[in-house]
Parts: sequence; C-alpha cells; structure tokens
Amino acid sequence: MRPASEVERRRLNDLFAELCAIPSAFGNERACADRVAAELRALGLEVSEDGAGPEVGANAGNLLARMPGRSERSIVLCAHLDTVPHGDVAIEPVCEDGGWTNRNEAILGADNKAAVAVMLALAHRIAIEGSPVGVELLFTVSEENALAGAKAFDVGELRSDFGYVLDHASPIGEVVVASPTYYRIEATFHGKAAHAGIRPEDGRSAIEAAARAIAAMRLGRLDEETTANVGAIHGGAGGTNIVPDRCTLLAESRSLSESRVEEVVTEMVDRLHDAANVPSCACDLDVAVERLFTGYRHAASAPSVLAAEEALRACGYTPKRILTGGGSDANALEAVGFACTNLANGTERNHEPTERVSVAALEGMLDVVLALLDAVAAG
Repeated sequence: MRPASEVERRRLNDLFAELCAIPSAFGNERACADRVAAELRALGLEVSEDGAGPEVGANAGNLLARMPGRSERSIVLCAHLDTVPHGDVAIEPVCEDGGWTNRNEAILGADNKAAVAVMLALAHRIAIEGSPVGVELLFTVSEENALAGAKAFDVGELRSDFGYVLDHASPIGEVVVASPTYYRIEATFHGKAAHAGIRPEDGRSAIEAAARAIAAMRLGRLDEETTANVGAIHGGAGGTNIVPDRCTLLAESRSLSESRVEEVVTEMVDRLHDAANVPSCACDLDVAVERLFTGYRHAASAPSVLAAEEALRACGYTPKRILTGGGSDANALEAVGFACTNLANGTERNHEPTERVSVAALEGMLDVVLALLDAVAAG
C-alpha cells in the first residue's frame, strides 16, 4: 500500500493530539473508548466491546473491529487505550521542534495513543482503498495494570493467525523477539512495638527485619536475561521513639528464562524468611508471590517477525531483533497461544513528564503498518 499522503499525515497528528487530551488512566478508559468506537463506526465498522471492564476494575471493556481484505489472510493490530495515572494535571499536547510533548508537567500519553491513532488512520485508508489482507483492530484496557485487559480478552474471538502490538518505546526498526516472565512479591513483617528509648528490648523491629532481608538479596542485573528489584518499602508509626511493628516491601524479578526467574524468586523469599527468624528482630511474615505475566521467545523464522522486517525495510528502516525486559499485551496474548509480536513505535521517555514522540516517528509508524499489510499478503 502506498505511503501516507500529506492529508493523511495531518489527520493522524490531529487525531493523536485529540486522543492524548482525553484522560484515560487505567480503570477510567470510558471516554477514550467511546471516541475510538465513534471513529470506527463513522467508517461503517461494527465495533464490539467485551465484558472485561468490571472484571478488571475498569469502566470500559476491550474493543474489537474487523475490516475485510482481498485475500483470506488477516492480522491483528493491538494497542491499549489506557495510560499511567497523571493526577489532576491536564494533558495539553503541543508540537514543538518536530515532536509532540505535554505543555504541562505530566505524561503525554503517546504510550499507547500513538499506536491507537495510527490504527485509526489505517482504518480510514482501508475504508477508502481496501486492504490486501483482513485486519482485526483490538483496543485493550488496563494494560498499565499488569496487562489486565488483554488477560481478560477471549482470544477465541480472533480469526487471524498472528498479530502485532505497537508498544515498545524505542526507535522504529526494533522488533521484540523475546520478553520476560515477571513475578511480583509483597512481604509484610509483623514485629512488636515498644518504646524505643525506655524498653527497646521489648520490641521487635519489623523495619530491621525488612532491611536485613533486602541487604541479603542479590538485586539489579543478575545476568544478561535476569533482573531483581525492591521497589518500595513502608512501615513504622511515624515517630522515631517507637520500635516499628509493621513493615511492607514490594519486590520483583523478571527473566527471559522461566526457570531462572523462579529460582531467583525462591531465593528472595528465602531471604525474607531468614530475616524474619533473626532473634533480635524475630517477626511473623506474610508473603504473597504473583506471576504478573509470562514470557515468550519467537523462533527465528516466525512469520510475524519476517513480515515485520520486510515492512520495515520497505519503509527505509533497518530491522533489529531485540530482547526486552518489559512486558506488553503481546505477553498476555502469547500466554494463551496467540502469536503476537511487539514492534517499536518511536516514542520516548514513556511514563515520564518529558514523554515525547516525534512527528517523524508517528508518521513513520503509519507507513510501517501500511507496508506490513503488503508484507503479510506476500508472505
């Protein structure tokens, strides 16, 4: 399919800015979902919304629309409607120095509304000129809440053999071929309060126990495929004269090797128990371990990867296969047997007040998905 015209590029940028200005922190996607559905219905498409909303604590469900192609082949394109929370700070997209940012001190929402806008622009093109392959457009909710929307989606609704998400914040050209399995640990130490200046020996410090556990853990990058981190710790009663009787920590580990991450999580939990059993700060311990998503690794000859690389080359990009430490809706779809590849979308500094996407990257994404349809048809 031909590259986007100047009119299509202007429409894409306008739509992107409009979408970003709609607040849609995870759990509150209703307004954004309604806007996307209205855009698709204006093109004559049927849009279905599943019941994932109540299941994941959101006020909207996942949206699915289909567009036929000139062949029996079809692919899924997937993007999420939600963003990370940004408090009461409004998003006012502004285009300066060749890129989009938020005029205010908060996220822009290019993660993942750049992809949402690209998919809607693609739908406009297909509605006018048709497509060499069928396209299923999937818009998920609550991706930023541990992929909750995609996990709740019934992949039995999909008719395609494979799909793509456009949700990796790196230069266009990168193709994610492996993503990790991710575990979250929440541990609460229950000690005994006492006056810290008069009878400290009567107390058992939950904070000391937590500190001992953290000090004994191996954290950071453990090997090329594995990381571990303690991301939050809170406890105590707020005063320095009280031996703290409660402390909670949140930790994680992720690895491209499922057996390795399970080994690391077991080791981290062992360190928690070791610290809880130190006589000077003996505590009761509650530990909850949850697998938030499962990893995947694409075969070198995976059709979705080969088609993506062909499309990237056709648009002048140099394809680069990468391993990532992050997750996306591709993890949730792969976990239930639906082949899905995550493509870089050119966004920068996601989840930060300095989040940005260049106009060139936004428009480049549209050209790539247009070329992707031809590549899949020829594959």
